[in-house]
Amino acid sequence: MTWTAADIPNQAGRTAVVTGANGGLGLETARSLASAGAHVVMAVRNLDKATEAVADIRRGAPEASLEVVALDLASQASVRAAAEQILAAHETLDILVNNAGVMGIPERRTVDGFELQFAVDHLGHWALTALLMPALLRADAARIVTVTSTAHHIGRAVDPANPNLEGKYGPWRARTPACPTPTSRR
Repeated sequence: MTWTAADIPNQAGRTAVVTGANGGLGLETARSLASAGAHVVMAVRNLDKATEAVADIRRGAPEASLEVVALDLASQASVRAAAEQILAAHETLDILVNNAGVMGIPERRTVDGFELQFAVDHLGHWALTALLMPALLRADAARIVTVTSTAHHIGRAVDPANPNLEGKYGPWRARTPACPTPTSRR
């Protein structure tokens, strides 16, 4: 059995937030949800690419209900500002798709001092989800989808004593960490 976007049920009356909705899987997710009738909040870092993405979606779905919100997951201030903007416009949220991410990049720190991959792929989405939780809880049957790479299968737990991998950084070592368990060992 093959599942396709045509299998998405009618989403009319629902609001979805999709991070990284201006390209790749995020764009296709936004397109599919909007085509199914959802109002889609496209939370993106690059507003120029978002303008192109909106036009692209509307070429195939002229009636698509789309909204663009600036979101840089590498900045906790940007995450807070985006969440405030979304919450001010929407009493309830039905779907949150945490899709945006980076992987295998040179070592860099965010303005908040976190290793960039960890900040964008994990801390930014965690904070966004927590800040949007009140609106998600007000929905009848909200869903949160967190997209990850298959690299999470080979990840290891975050070291609480060195979450930024100081002195141990490698682009692929900083890949998606596994969820820590009480018995995790290095």
